[in-house]
Amino acid sequence: MALPKIAEARKLSDEELAEEILAVKRQLFQLRLEQATRRLEKPHLFKHTKHRLCQLLTIEREREIAAEGEN
Repeated sequence: MALPKIAEARKLSDEELAEEILAVKRQLFQLRLEQATRRLEKPHLFKHTKHRLCQLLTIEREREIAAEGEN
């Protein structure tokens, strides 16, 4: 499974981006819960999920900076 591409996330609208961030945070929580209860079968998902979250937060911040620059 390849890491997610940032170009896919850039196509999202602001609302979709916020929803995606929330969904990824929930997924990361579930992974931590599974790890704590020793039910985690795919530990590589931590890396992929964290990578995706960082991409989404970066895009969100870029859009905030761009909006501040316009004012």
